[in-house]
This record gives sequence, C-alpha cells and structure tokens, in this order.
Amino acid sequence: MKKITTILLILVAVILTSCEGPMGPPGLPGENGYALVGTVFEIEGDFTPIDDYTLFFEFPNDFEIYDTDVVFVYILWQHIDGLDIWRLMPQTVVLPEGVIQYNYDYTVLDVQVFLEFTINENDLHEDETDGQVFRIAVLPADFMANKSFNENDYNSILNSPELKLNTIEGANFTIK
Repeated sequence: MKKITTILLILVAVILTSCEGPMGPPGLPGENGYALVGTVFEIEGDFTPIDDYTLFFEFPNDFEIYDTDVVFVYILWQHIDGLDIWRLMPQTVVLPEGVIQYNYDYTVLDVQVFLEFTINENDLHEDETDGQVFRIAVLPADFMANKSFNENDYNSILNSPELKLNTIEGANFTIK
C-alpha cells in the first residue's frame, strides 16, 4: 500500500510540474529596462489659407494608439545658444494688431495642428506661419498617472526614467 501511495504521489508531482498554463503578465523591467513606451513624431509645415491654416497628421498604419493614451503637441518656439526651446500647445502670441494662437486636437487616428487669429489675414508674418516645427508626443495612460514629470516641459518627459521614447523625425503629414 505504501508503494502504491508513493508511486501515485510521484506520478502526480511529475504531471503537475510538466503542465503549462497561459503566459502571465510581463514582469517589471530589468535594471536598464523601461516599463512604458511612448512615441514622438516630428513634423514641419506651413500654415496657409489654402488649408485653412491647418496641418493634418495621420498616425501611420503600423502605429497603434489607444483611447487611454494622451497626446501632447509641442511647438519649436525658439533657439537659444544652440538649444531648442519647445513649448506645450496651445501657445498664444499677443500682438498690437490682435492675437495669434497655435492649437491642436487629436483622435486615435490623427492630429490637427491649427492657427487661430484675430488679426487681418494679410498681417500674418512668415515667421508666424512658415516652417513651423512640432513634436507630437503619444504617451501611455500609465505614464500619465505617474505624474513624476512636468508635461509643460518637453525635456522632463524626455528624461523620465520610467519612459522610453521612440522618436520618429520627418514624419509626413497631409493637408486636409
């Protein structure tokens, strides 16, 4: 009887240790790993009356954005001592003639960057409309919940240890 019980226990142990179940959730990142991945697209364009002062950027087909992800758009505001100064949009410029505002909206399919203004269309300067550079940052919701960064400071996001950013420069956009 002892032999049968011992053999049965060994058999059960072998069967249980050889079973495989579904893969579990991924573990925490390694020493140099990242828990979250975001993506940055860089686009450049001119605001013209033909496109109603709007730049339209469609996310690539091989890029997946979720409803819970957050999208920030930064405008290249100026260069100081060889450094790029990025500002989170919307950004408003108050001129004697009126107000210009750079703004954006987004869906899971695209981002629209647009120029709104109260001044006469003919008073817009090329500095305000031509060759504008934007960075579109798509950040996972889990990263946003962390709040160990300042979303107004692009470098704060870039230097966050919890996030790995994939940067895609020279992304194409289409005029809507």
